[in-house]
Amino acid sequence: MTFTRRLALACAALACSTTMVHAADNWPSRPLKIVVPYPPGGSSDIIARSISQQLSESLKQPVIVENKPGANGNLGADIVAKSSPDGYTLLLCDLGALAISPSIYTKLPFDPSKDLRGAAMLAYSPHLLVVHPSVKANNLKELVELSKTSDLNFAVTATGSAPHLAGVELARATGAKWVYVPYKGGVQSVQDTVAGQTQVLMNGMLATYPHVQSGKLKLLGVSKRERMPLIGSSPTIAEQGVTGFETGSWQGVMLPAGTPPAITKRIGEALVAAIRTPDVRSRLTGQGAEVVTMSPSEVDSFFASERARWAKVVQQEKLQLD
Repeated sequence: MTFTRRLALACAALACSTTMVHAADNWPSRPLKIVVPYPPGGSSDIIARSISQQLSESLKQPVIVENKPGANGNLGADIVAKSSPDGYTLLLCDLGALAISPSIYTKLPFDPSKDLRGAAMLAYSPHLLVVHPSVKANNLKELVELSKTSDLNFAVTATGSAPHLAGVELARATGAKWVYVPYKGGVQSVQDTVAGQTQVLMNGMLATYPHVQSGKLKLLGVSKRERMPLIGSSPTIAEQGVTGFETGSWQGVMLPAGTPPAITKRIGEALVAAIRTPDVRSRLTGQGAEVVTMSPSEVDSFFASERARWAKVVQQEKLQLD
């Protein structure tokens, strides 16, 4: 490479760096958009709308929540992955579910590990194992025995979703037998189980617990290692014989790869401050979500570990989608 060429490249890199620094200094100068890659009413949507006002006040710009459902959350994630890395387009989703996608889908249009970077973890809610009230089982053992003699349909938010693989893990560990019925989102899977069209469901507590409170669904177990104060009388799946069983909905925010570190840091801090607001924390805790925050680097580490964990399950079960 000639000296002139090297000089030109160095100047271009410097100019790009200067532009990015300038952009970070003036960020944000226009509205932000939070993309929720699922239908309205689910855990991610609830959290996005819970923090949008606080985020707007903190950053002094409007914050718009847009639902972009499709392909088990991958449609919305792809939109964000291919957006300009300027800090104005955020992805709020179940990061555990997003970590499953690279193993499940053979033709994923983006690579979450390369095209997205963590901004903040916000909350965790365990999966609830629930059944329609007509199901003659009051605990996990009775459900497993019933599944061997009766036809049970297990509603899943989508094939390859975190609740789906949680059900697969549970069935493998207990010998339960049921037929998986896929939906396009958690809301419809909950509604059909409430209506009795499906009998068994595992889903995030934030979106499912209200139906337990109303008596429309019967709670058999919680996918957490320790009991939750909110529902302390309800046993965990782990204490019902599946040692160490823990799954759930990990709600976090990702940004397009290449977003300037200074902007990523500001977004992360603003998100954590918003979720920790007493009003928001109290509201989410009352619905079964724990405020669990992580820094951008911790989110990336979490994502990598979850991707490795679920890849083993996908491989063992030979689950693949185009």
